Amino acid sequence: MQVALKIWRFDAEKGERALREYEIDAPEEATLLDCLDIVKDRLDGTLAYRKSCRMMICGSCGMRMDGAAVLACQVRMHDVAQAGHVPVISAMGNLPIVKDLVVDMAPFWGKIRAVTPWLEPGFSDPGEQEHVVSQPQMNAIHKESLCIMCGCCVSECNSMEADPDFLGPAALAKGMRFVGDARDQATVERLQAYSEPHGIWDCTRCYFCNERCPKGVDPRDAIAKLGAEAMKEGIDSDMGAKHAKWFVTSAKTTGWLRETELVPKTQGIVKSLKEVKFAMGLLRHGKVPPPFPPHVAEHVGEARALYDLVQHEGEDGYDGIVQLEHALGRLEHEDGHGEAAERGPYGEGSFPKPYLPGEESSDGGGSE
Repeated sequence: MQVALKIWRFDAEKGERALREYEIDAPEEATLLDCLDIVKDRLDGTLAYRKSCRMMICGSCGMRMDGAAVLACQVRMHDVAQAGHVPVISAMGNLPIVKDLVVDMAPFWGKIRAVTPWLEPGFSDPGEQEHVVSQPQMNAIHKESLCIMCGCCVSECNSMEADPDFLGPAALAKGMRFVGDARDQATVERLQAYSEPHGIWDCTRCYFCNERCPKGVDPRDAIAKLGAEAMKEGIDSDMGAKHAKWFVTSAKTTGWLRETELVPKTQGIVKSLKEVKFAMGLLRHGKVPPPFPPHVAEHVGEARALYDLVQHEGEDGYDGIVQLEHALGRLEHEDGHGEAAERGPYGEGSFPKPYLPGEESSDGGGSE
């Protein structure tokens, strides 16, 4: 088949960047990585990119296709070529570009190291002690354990783009992998560290990390688990945690979020007084509902019943989110007859597909 690619080339020494187009003949089963190999072998030996396993295991070949992070070894090019689309290939975002499609992963690994990515068993000399962990306990961190450190989630993280010091989705997902491990005895210390500025509560909840992850790790869900577990342990001094607590209180009492009380409950009375002028401007334009009497949703009893059910189940912290994941997973993969459909670990439907924009992105604007 005939395949055309537009590739952003970058020369770090000269600081020059150029978009170049290549046309090749490729086998119908070719992946994006196969096509890059053909370009490098036959047309331009100076093209730089990373690869290793070619089987979605090592995570080396992370890059952007039409502005969306993908593993080059995962993306089949047949449908793209048949549609006549010319995809734009570029380096991942939020990481310094070394050359062409190669990024410097040092900042990525620095964040991973910052979350202490090893078990803290709580004893200095294990001796002959054995800590047997049950399968249900390990199931709680099954998704987080799938991470291959490819960096696709980091590439698309809005919060990291705004704040390079944010720990990021990959590091926090790795943190949850150890917070949720029954053998680890440093849960509180970890959660306190992750709740510092640039940590858990700095996530903007854009869910791009979930959408881009090629292995179904769902880093945003892992961050939610860390937040829930931190609040369970009483680690709630951050404004994000206070916001979440007030959201729950407001929802269970009136069935909706009472914005007029959100600032004082989250930031405190002093900070609220400093925002009075801004609030009055909103009030004049009808943007602030009257605080009294508080509006109560028509079916507020349902919100209260849901809260009571959660309390009765006792699945607080990350346990409640894990329970929900298992339920949603069963619903998603039922075969239509109420029975769970069989699915292999790498078969059809095992993991969500990475986001690939349609032809509207063919101009390459997203890769800037």
